[in-house]
Amino acid sequence: MNEPLNILVTGSQGRMGLAVIDCCNNDSEVNVSGKIDVGDSINDHIPSCDVIIDFSTHKFTGELLQGSLNCQKPLVIGTTGHSDDDLTLIGKASEKLPIVMAPNFSIGVNTLFWLTQKTTQILGDGFDLEVIEMHHKMKIDAPSGTAKRLGEILAESRGVSYADDTAHGRKGITGKRPSKEIGMHSLRGGDVVGDHTVIYANDGERIELTHKASSRNTFANGAIHAAKWLTNRDPGIYDMQDVLDLN
Repeated sequence: MNEPLNILVTGSQGRMGLAVIDCCNNDSEVNVSGKIDVGDSINDHIPSCDVIIDFSTHKFTGELLQGSLNCQKPLVIGTTGHSDDDLTLIGKASEKLPIVMAPNFSIGVNTLFWLTQKTTQILGDGFDLEVIEMHHKMKIDAPSGTAKRLGEILAESRGVSYADDTAHGRKGITGKRPSKEIGMHSLRGGDVVGDHTVIYANDGERIELTHKASSRNTFANGAIHAAKWLTNRDPGIYDMQDVLDLN
């Protein structure tokens, strides 16, 4: 029998960190070798792990990457809200480390990503595009990383700019809806784990693709699956589409 994969969990006291730890404790193939949260030193735990699963905060990215590079430990990054500078640091680190980075580790959501790309390609330019997401009232960023990725997929498939052609909510006299526009709407309330809907609206018909998560364990188990997949990979940035062989 192979030795369990030793996983260091960062952001261990957050909702997702706790879910990862819980799921690891129910998986005989992995072991939680360390837990890091705000104020803890990552250097005390990195040497004894095989891979790091990060659900902390983008403010921790620099320290996390430096520690990973020093000890050559692969990374699974589930934290969202990274700045352009953070993403540059992650890109440079991936030249020496294998990194799985995804806005959502759910198998269902990654199927939604795939379906969104295919549906947009099939429907062409005739349908108006809208994204609606809802999360719990404690979520600090909007739109969610998953909703942003859905918007990026829509923009890539349509050949438009996510940055320039996305309307984040609407207010006042907005005028006629531009044909290239991608509507993005963030709802917050209660304890909603994560709901995402992509709407394709045309005259006389509408298509909606929806994923609703009722447990964070869905995401946690996906991150653990990614950690197992990541071992012995070449340096580079991978996503869950790679892990699930959907690319």
